[in-house]
Amino acid sequence: MKFDLHNHHDRCGHAEGTIEDYIQAAIRKNLDVIGIADHSPFFASAEERPYPRITMAKGEFQFYIEEIRQLKQKYINDIEVLIGVESDYFPDQEAPYRKQYDKYPMDYVIGSVHFVNEVNIFDTSRWEGMDDADIRQVKEEYYRQIALSAKSGMFDILGHIDALKGYFPYAAEIDTPEVEKTLRVIGEEGTAIEINTSGKTKYCGGWYPSDEMLERALYYNVPVTFGSDAHVPERIGEDLEEVRQRLKQIGYRSWRFFRKRRPVDVYL
Repeated sequence: MKFDLHNHHDRCGHAEGTIEDYIQAAIRKNLDVIGIADHSPFFASAEERPYPRITMAKGEFQFYIEEIRQLKQKYINDIEVLIGVESDYFPDQEAPYRKQYDKYPMDYVIGSVHFVNEVNIFDTSRWEGMDDADIRQVKEEYYRQIALSAKSGMFDILGHIDALKGYFPYAAEIDTPEVEKTLRVIGEEGTAIEINTSGKTKYCGGWYPSDEMLERALYYNVPVTFGSDAHVPERIGEDLEEVRQRLKQIGYRSWRFFRKRRPVDVYL
């Protein structure tokens, strides 16, 4: 069973291609399941589209869902298409996001922390002038938010849980017990984490999360899934077989995808 649950398209403003382009790419690569999971609008914002280069507008979300539903039927004999979204998580803004996701027939929701102390984690300028203590504070807040997102019950999957290192690899070298605490919380909540292969396109040059983190995740019985986080159709399913083999080496026996917010476990 081959699947990819994390990809984007042109609605978000920083990816290329239509939803159908990604589905067709998945078919060419002989995937069995393709989940569409573009960036959620900023539902808590008073503005319709506060960040045009990051997410779709609030008013576009219903059309996004409907387009996936139509394509799901169009390609029903070729591939299973799942309805998902990559949702930002803000601890003090859960209600408007919950309201939207409850309105639609979602198969899964990926919860990702992209902002810490109101600054995007991929903004390289945020690290300027920081010493190790400052970096540790940001890292601890990042993992505190991930732990809260797991506890919220809003998400089936947690996205790229060590993406803080994406454009700042040194962040991975800063030690803090918050990482271990967060993995324990995720395991207790039973939320899946994704192996996200887009990290190889960033400065860190490797998948999210690291092998070391996956070993600790296994210790805490954290379920895993797969997502390429493709922003161009050509990356759909990238490194899927390599990830499968790595997970088996680490000790995992299965990974999962979701239908109608329920996990489907698949042997590796």
